[in-house]
Amino acid sequence: MLRIVESTNRRAIEALLAPERTRDAATERKVAAIVSAVRRGGDAALRRYALKFDGQDGPLEISAEEMRTAAATVPAPVRRAIRVAARNIRAVAKRQVPRGWRTRVASGVTVEQRIVPLDRVGCYVPGGRYPLPSSLLMTAIPAAAAGVREIVAVCPRPEPVVMAAALEAGVSRLFRVGGAHAVAALAYGTRTVPRVDKIVGPGNRYVAAAKALISADCGIDFYAGPTEIVIVSARGPAAWIAADLIAQAEHDPDARSVLITPSRTLATRVAREVERRMPESGPARDSLRAHGGIIVTSSLKEAMDLANAAAPEHLVVDDERLAAMVRCAGSVFVGPWSAQVAGDYAIGSNHVLPTAGAARVRGGLSAADFVRQITVQRLTERGLRGIADAVVDLAHAEGLQAHAASIAVRTR
Repeated sequence: MLRIVESTNRRAIEALLAPERTRDAATERKVAAIVSAVRRGGDAALRRYALKFDGQDGPLEISAEEMRTAAATVPAPVRRAIRVAARNIRAVAKRQVPRGWRTRVASGVTVEQRIVPLDRVGCYVPGGRYPLPSSLLMTAIPAAAAGVREIVAVCPRPEPVVMAAALEAGVSRLFRVGGAHAVAALAYGTRTVPRVDKIVGPGNRYVAAAKALISADCGIDFYAGPTEIVIVSARGPAAWIAADLIAQAEHDPDARSVLITPSRTLATRVAREVERRMPESGPARDSLRAHGGIIVTSSLKEAMDLANAAAPEHLVVDDERLAAMVRCAGSVFVGPWSAQVAGDYAIGSNHVLPTAGAARVRGGLSAADFVRQITVQRLTERGLRGIADAVVDLAHAEGLQAHAASIAVRTR
């Protein structure tokens, strides 16, 4: 049965809500060697690793014709589902694009913010246990909505359903390659794979380590760890909560699935429902046994305090009153009908979200991640003279005499 702990048990709470994220030195060494080899060796190294890790010995790039042929084999209901999801993701992404503006700060002084889309981005699509067309939609569509001209996707084993999603999302080029070597190719470019401005999308620990390693040279969304769900509820329904915990655990044996409740009755019911519905084997069972649990608190306020301290990737709450108390979460789902799984696919909100407490400082992927915000300044003579004293005095205060002279030479 899912373990139930009291909120007074600080050690158990720490284990459930703030698991230690230790660096994997062995993985980092392997990834560093792969990234360095691809950076130096280009296509030759990329193809060597593609054969070794992905089993690919043919052309790495998938043509548009091949994508269309493969997509045609996808069952019609699935193609329709891709279109529905894409439509909703696109609608949300369009609202996320920052707007340019121009303001008059003082007489003769104007500041403009100009929004310029990135030129080329790379979308990483995992190809491990299951095909993930939704991950491609969630990364490529916001980029397209932001106005990115070229969207490059990589996937070690792109199934037809992934190719169908690529066509729907407007992907420019799709490559049959994955892992750290794909990340390196996107970050530094090879003869076959073009260099991109930013790499986004989830992946395994090798992909995450590679993204962290190349982040000094290429933009990334964020470092992604195992997926998480925290549910704060006093009411249930118990069967629905159990289903949500199991669904999230299905992603990964390291996934974290936690219910926080002031109701011992609900805690017991949920634990029983999880036990009843738990698959006999697989990642969900492993995940719930290792990282799942229920915390019983003294009040809903304490429950929300714990949830905010955890800053989970996904946070599910009973009602608007609790939603108003959220300070740190990647994505929030309000009420029993707002199933978190719906957010994975078709609500329109993005499912590429910060994990391991990163929601303390940022939210999920959005169209705003695919633009440059460029500031443009314009001063007339009157404008410069109006702020000259402030600039000169601050420059002297910082000991930067040449800065002051740059103003003085204009205003003497």
